[in-house]
Amino acid sequence: LATYAGEFHPDGLAYAAWVPATIAHGRIDAIDATEALAAPGVLAVLTHENAPRLPYRPIDPPVVDPDVGEQIRPLQSAEIRFAGQPVALVVGESQAAARDAARLVRVTETATPGVGLAFDPERAHAPGEAADTPPATSAHAEPDGEASMRTASPVDQPRIHHAAIEPHVTIAAWDGDGRLTLWDKSQWVGNVRHQIARNFGLADDDVRVISPFVGGAFGSALRTWPHVAAAALAARVVGRPVRLELTRRELFTAVGYRPRTRQTVKLAARPDGELLAIDHAAFAETSAYEDYEEEVTEPAGALYDAASVTTRHGIVALDTNTPTPMRGPGVVTGVLALETAMDDMADALDLDPLELRRRNYAERHPTSGAPFSSKALRACYEVGAERFGWAARPRERRAMRHDGELVGYGMASAIWPSHRAPSSAAVTLFDNGTAVVRTAASDMGPGTYTSMTQVAADRLGLPVERVTFELGDSRLPTAPVHGGSLTMASVGNAVASACDALRAELAERAGGEPGADPVTTLRGLRLDSLEVEGSAAPGGEAARHAAYAFGAVFAEVRVDPELGTVRVPRLVGAYDGGVIVNPLTARSQAIGGMVQGIGMALMEEGAWDERLGRVMNADLAGYHVPVNADVETLDATFVDSADYTFNPLGVKGIAEIALCGVAPAIANALWHATDRRIRTLPFTPDKLIAANALD
Repeated sequence: LATYAGEFHPDGLAYAAWVPATIAHGRIDAIDATEALAAPGVLAVLTHENAPRLPYRPIDPPVVDPDVGEQIRPLQSAEIRFAGQPVALVVGESQAAARDAARLVRVTETATPGVGLAFDPERAHAPGEAADTPPATSAHAEPDGEASMRTASPVDQPRIHHAAIEPHVTIAAWDGDGRLTLWDKSQWVGNVRHQIARNFGLADDDVRVISPFVGGAFGSALRTWPHVAAAALAARVVGRPVRLELTRRELFTAVGYRPRTRQTVKLAARPDGELLAIDHAAFAETSAYEDYEEEVTEPAGALYDAASVTTRHGIVALDTNTPTPMRGPGVVTGVLALETAMDDMADALDLDPLELRRRNYAERHPTSGAPFSSKALRACYEVGAERFGWAARPRERRAMRHDGELVGYGMASAIWPSHRAPSSAAVTLFDNGTAVVRTAASDMGPGTYTSMTQVAADRLGLPVERVTFELGDSRLPTAPVHGGSLTMASVGNAVASACDALRAELAERAGGEPGADPVTTLRGLRLDSLEVEGSAAPGGEAARHAAYAFGAVFAEVRVDPELGTVRVPRLVGAYDGGVIVNPLTARSQAIGGMVQGIGMALMEEGAWDERLGRVMNADLAGYHVPVNADVETLDATFVDSADYTFNPLGVKGIAEIALCGVAPAIANALWHATDRRIRTLPFTPDKLIAANALD
């Protein structure tokens, strides 16, 4: 039975609720908690006026936090940096008592000028630089003057929110010795432990973080958000465990989001389709108190073999909360613009879009010159096109109809940098033929429990049902962040290393060979059990090779010419993800990414009010995500691939690559169906009508 962070129930549990700021920038003049404190079941009301001051020692290094700036410190200052910022915390005997009393807290605020609320790329600055510093530029070679065709393709993507089913929640409990236990929705229990220890001036060993299951996160649970420290602070004040669960509306401001981004990709090519130059400019929003930066322009220098690549990336500070990674951060956004531009160029050259990509296939990393550790993108093109029926696509746009609807075919390439990080694991073998493997990893749905069990069972020669895998506890052997598609390449290799080390230890003790049956050897040594720890870390391969996962996505769209509604009846994705440990869970990852891509292309948008600095549709009624009726045939397949240069297991990671390329494939299919290029996502009926796409 899966038990999530918010479902634990320590004795004496109390409940907390936020009071949010209503202005985008300014300060608190006064807080009147008289009515709230008099309400039934209220234990305390914490504000910046009465909350204990915390040391907030800096995190070094800030692995998942922005390098520049600092997260807000809840209840430590009268300063207001964004609408929805928590300014008071009510603790009650029940959730209802806390939330009802929170509405009784009277906050007097004074608005003052901030950095602004309008997303204006003219105000962009280079990440990590002063606000008046021009965006950074990275250039590779000079543009070729022989170009005969040039195109410019702008794309505007709104902010997109995580909207996971499980809300963020933290339960904090102190023991009599000053040690803290946190049950927290987290993709990295080690990071939560370290940051909260630094916030409270504790040793890491004095904080334990437990998170055995995560009900969806997509990156929103990478950071340790302010509510975690607030729950621990409240628990210390009232002397009882405290549960702080964010409401659905609070999730739009209390944790991050995929930032709004405006991009323009310019291409130059010879008449035969050879790319001569790629120029990619990207501008994204961030908060005024942290410089959040993503690698939006990386695909421009990694995907196609162009002689010249020039990139510029700027961030625009707003009076809002800080963005955060969201599945395929930066790269998914950059591929959206790049793959739109590739279809624009194919049209200008009168080439099939797939053929243009084939002609510019990069055998080595285009900008670094390094060889790829492995690359099967060409196979992705061939397999995906065959499964989709790409050969039947007419060159002319607006040439296909079905049951009165306009039909279009589109495709896009996909790329995601493969990552590894140091990790460790412990394995215990028992004389009854069972084993337990432990590591402080996380599982937010990709099947970590299952895949790690498979790796261990394979290395130990045991049936999978005889192996138990434990994760999600900071007291277990250290593991890296559960994000960036790095878990299998990192933790998986640590599990394999631990199992190999156990077999070697048994062989050494018995004077035999490591290949002997470990259970038989254990019994022969008359041991009840044996525990061994192993670790794995990247080596020099990263300096010598470029490691990426690849893919090709093909989409069919149908457009109602009267209503302007867009459906996606078919998506085909062919992926180069290295060795696939579990085809079933891998397919689930792939089709999940496809569904998320449908939402990105057709529905999802955090509607931003530039007057008040608020998300106007901060709920699941106004913020639309795909449901069953929006999803039809999803065909995900994996081409033969193994990357033993990148890591011993030969895996690459597939969570991010599954989303990458879906939105631009749909965008290109929509253009093919309607003969109108719409450059602002999502592709809602009003945009099609405004573009005369239905005439």
